[in-house]
Amino acid sequence: MKRAERLIGSRAGSRSSEHGSYKPHPNPIVSVIIPVMNERSTIGRVIREAAKVHPRTEVIVVANGSKDGSIAIARKMGARVLQYEKPLGHDVGRTMGALEAKGEVLLFIDGDMVISASHLRPFIHAVKERGVDAALNNYSGPVHKVNVHSVVLAKHALNAVLQRPDLKGISFTAVPHAISRKCLDTIGASALSVPPLAHAMAVKEGLKVAAVHAVNVGKLNKPRPERERKNPLERLILGDHLEAIYWLLSCTDERGGFEDRLRKREMAL
Repeated sequence: MKRAERLIGSRAGSRSSEHGSYKPHPNPIVSVIIPVMNERSTIGRVIREAAKVHPRTEVIVVANGSKDGSIAIARKMGARVLQYEKPLGHDVGRTMGALEAKGEVLLFIDGDMVISASHLRPFIHAVKERGVDAALNNYSGPVHKVNVHSVVLAKHALNAVLQRPDLKGISFTAVPHAISRKCLDTIGASALSVPPLAHAMAVKEGLKVAAVHAVNVGKLNKPRPERERKNPLERLILGDHLEAIYWLLSCTDERGGFEDRLRKREMAL
């Protein structure tokens, strides 16, 4: 490892060795949760950056249906591996990791996106030092297009219904994001399997939800044409947003808490 890299690791509290592995802290403040499914080409680098985010860090890899050697790499790197032989389903790994996490701050990233520790620390800082309960990626997706993607529209629509238009298209759907232990206890780990629902619950429960740092995951998210053919995510994510809106309606009324204001229904023909 180069001297500069050693210095960076030291300042960040990393316990990385010259072989790239790290030693998890027995009493972590930060738990980094990484769902993984066949990410052999990136998982080592993802763990290496995750281990640098705080001096007291544990890295939890949730390996669901992974068959390409990702698990062996994660274990060699020193991460705690939760192994499931069959795929858990999209985002369920977040729930499983959260249930096992010991830290007061839970940081969620993906195994196929290598994001530097310098871009991950702001999320932890926001929770630990600023009292933010849900520190979200300040990424709303590409909106300056003639035809905006339906998922991007759904994110904006959900925040409008939640009366948080300031969040635009920002939500739990995009990594990286971090939550406090208070947030986890309030919304429950199971909600994390449906990110828009977790987002709606956090906002509705009055938790401090804020966009804290921008990471352009649109450029980092590699295309998966084969997986998309078998299990297209667009419809799944849209369904997740509808589930979040349904939950909100069940907590309020058929108008989601909005007033009818000046509409004169008796005038309608």
